[in-house]
Amino acid sequence: MKTIALVGCGRISERHLQVLHQIPELKLVGVCDLQPERARTVGEAWQVPAYTDPLEMADREHPDIVSVLTDSGSHTDLGIALAARVSALVVEKPMALTLDAADRLIEACEAHGTRLFVVKQNRFNPPIQALKQALDQGRFGKLVLGTVRIRWARTQAYYDQAPWRGTWKHDGGVFTNQASHHIDLLQWLMGPVLSAKAYIATRLVDIEAEDTGVAVLQFRNGALGVVEATTATRPRDLEGSLSVLGEKGAVVIGGFSVNRPVTWNFAEPRPEDEAIQELITSPPDVYGFGHLPFYLDVLDCLASGRNSMLAGLEGRKSLEIINAIYESAFSGREVRLQYQPQGVPLGRDAQ
Repeated sequence: MKTIALVGCGRISERHLQVLHQIPELKLVGVCDLQPERARTVGEAWQVPAYTDPLEMADREHPDIVSVLTDSGSHTDLGIALAARVSALVVEKPMALTLDAADRLIEACEAHGTRLFVVKQNRFNPPIQALKQALDQGRFGKLVLGTVRIRWARTQAYYDQAPWRGTWKHDGGVFTNQASHHIDLLQWLMGPVLSAKAYIATRLVDIEAEDTGVAVLQFRNGALGVVEATTATRPRDLEGSLSVLGEKGAVVIGGFSVNRPVTWNFAEPRPEDEAIQELITSPPDVYGFGHLPFYLDVLDCLASGRNSMLAGLEGRKSLEIINAIYESAFSGREVRLQYQPQGVPLGRDAQ
């Protein structure tokens, strides 16, 4: 039995709490939020102590794991402060806003022997797992093109729910927030990214960051990639999809949260391909069903000592791509990765 506490009782916490309730091996021992009433409401609902100070909660409740579910801009400082008090940290995406912040968080966890896990739950979607297996087996041959499309609806009311939403210092736009999962999937499946060229725009809402953007990626293996992302779809969510094209096969995973096999074509079919269509899942929202296997994987990693596919360094990869996308959008040039960001406003006050 492991104990766990949550920091941040906002929108995403509901999903985490629902999942934790399904895992007998995890016991919730506390919740924390800067807003006392919100912390108290969630604490009463789940019958656990409520706090407004995460360090006080950690010192009193002694959780094995703390999940940091606050605004993206606060992940680093909270994670560093908690690293000395827990054996494992779960951090919602993105793990940080800047590469420097991500590195400081990783270094703090390493210094204290704390395991760091970044929430990228869509990697656990059954169709995505099947696609990853097909790639690892070489069924695509030479990779040609990988694309993701995030066409979701986030109105002004969504951004007005919290003052940090859509700000450069604490959140970023559609690339940092909604599309970070899909960018992670693209690099995980297609391989390391060499360069990015991007454009961003703010079309339908009043926020500092972008609600719409497109990016073209070059992968080190010679393949190309396209990221199309918007929260300006109206009147409702349309899709969160991914496609991979190669010389010997083509796969499209659609649905609202990359959860539905649309196309599964290979030059050399296999008997197991027929079962792929049975992997269709219908999640109730864009969060999908991946949080449950994510937490089960965290528990297994802690019990066995094995490395996680979502450790801190792995979570950093998509953040580097996102920073390169913004660097390109603001500079107007193609940006190669493994660079030092110069003009990215993430994590800073608006000018």
